[in-house]
Amino acid sequence: MPYVENRIIHDADSHLMELDDCLDDHIEARFKARYHDLAYLKHKIGSRAWANEARRIQADPAFRAEEDANILSRKNYQAIGAFLPADRPKALNLLGFASQLVFTTFCLGNFGLDEGAESDLAYATAQAHNRMMTDFCKVDRRFLPTAYIPLIDFDMALRTAREAIDLGAKALLIPSRCPPGHSPSHIGLDPLWALAQDAGLPIVFHVGGELKMNPDYAVNGLPRVKDFHGGEENFTSVSFMAIAGSVMQTLATMIFDGVLDRFPRLKFGAIELGASWLPSWMRSMDAAHGAFVKHEARLRDLTMRPSDFVRRQVRVTPYPHEDAGWIIANSGSEICLFSSDFPHVEGGRNPLKRFDDSLVGTPTADRDRFYCENFIDLMGEGLAADLRHPAYMVAA
Repeated sequence: MPYVENRIIHDADSHLMELDDCLDDHIEARFKARYHDLAYLKHKIGSRAWANEARRIQADPAFRAEEDANILSRKNYQAIGAFLPADRPKALNLLGFASQLVFTTFCLGNFGLDEGAESDLAYATAQAHNRMMTDFCKVDRRFLPTAYIPLIDFDMALRTAREAIDLGAKALLIPSRCPPGHSPSHIGLDPLWALAQDAGLPIVFHVGGELKMNPDYAVNGLPRVKDFHGGEENFTSVSFMAIAGSVMQTLATMIFDGVLDRFPRLKFGAIELGASWLPSWMRSMDAAHGAFVKHEARLRDLTMRPSDFVRRQVRVTPYPHEDAGWIIANSGSEICLFSSDFPHVEGGRNPLKRFDDSLVGTPTADRDRFYCENFIDLMGEGLAADLRHPAYMVAA
């Protein structure tokens, strides 16, 4: 019996849990030595014992015999389909979602290369990631791979996006932090937005690509606070407060500078960045527009209020611990999306119940938008027509 029954729910956030050698078969040979020599990578991989243990566990027949009953309780590398492509369709069948937008785990942030001087290596690792993601997702059409596009070089960004689309990517992932040397709204990136719009594919942001909290905030004279994994690399209550800052600034800049006006069919998704910020952000943009429109020609040239661009073109995933009903009521029914974060711990063991509970009192049509229709709108041509409302998933 699947987790979701008699409902059509699309999942806007799922992940691979890649192993230590995930890019080795996909990165160009001339970059492999430099990639392996990255200090960031050596820290991330460590002794490789974790990868060998993950392989051992997933090969254990006794462990695999209990995978059906533990579809939502086993997380990260212990989850079915975490890194073995042949297992992932079964995981989706057990979950009961109609489709999943699929993101990396290992490559989030592109190893910090976007902020450094090695732009050629930054694009090489991004291209390797894109080949890996599209190759993994070939196992089932319901998996919609994301491709990472660094924005540091206009020509290379366009070339990398074009290659990714040719490979079968269904969404283009860009960092929410500002690239070095120019704004994400720079007109030099217009060919990239035009390419995505013409292909009918969305531009998405994801946690991991944002400007991080200043680490000095953690130096408070008290014992170091651990995250819920027991380490210090993921979010605590204080660092959680910073995650949406970059995407709010980046999207606001793109709206004010006319990117969404010039590309009215281009959709943007803010994934795993929370959504409680959404209502006040929309109002703040409208307030900024009202305050500065007499002084800024770019604001006078806009064809709508900033919040109207959001409702038309921006889609956002709340966390399951947030009050999705309140967010929808105060921002609009067009914007919010369901996400499971499978197989990450952060998604919890019963995200559907938590969202359903927060949506009590929300009109039925708005709930349908949250679980299904807004995702279809976001994905455009990235979600095949026959996968949008599968008849077999609805009770007779």
